[in-house]
Amino acid sequence: MYQFTKEVSVECDSTIVLEPTERAPAMARRFLAGRFAEWGIADDHDGRLLVSELVTNALVHGDGPIVLRVFQDERDGLPMIEVWDGGEGQPVMRPENHAATGGRGLHMVAGLAHDWGTRPLVEGGKIAWAKCGL
Repeated sequence: MYQFTKEVSVECDSTIVLEPTERAPAMARRFLAGRFAEWGIADDHDGRLLVSELVTNALVHGDGPIVLRVFQDERDGLPMIEVWDGGEGQPVMRPENHAATGGRGLHMVAGLAHDWGTRPLVEGGKIAWAKCGL
């Protein structure tokens, strides 16, 4: 466990910090489902897939604790997912390879999300984000 985190700590009602373990994607899906239920969004399927892919990417390619923030965009009310990690590398969408056993996560994110992207953090690391279309 990292010095400044617990397995899952709630910072506010829309943000959690996840330890980078194989349990992180499942915890992220449950957290997102809870937020969607609070907002009255019954169909959380796409959101659960998006958060699972973004958290898995942070787990496999990032560094340190994974911070997940789920909130509604003030401009249009659509749910936003942000996943922060301390890894320096930016996610890269690989060319499609139908014989590969991995590397399709960002293609799924691009196909499911209303919009998505990444940005580096000044203090190091990055945020990968996705906006859910309803």
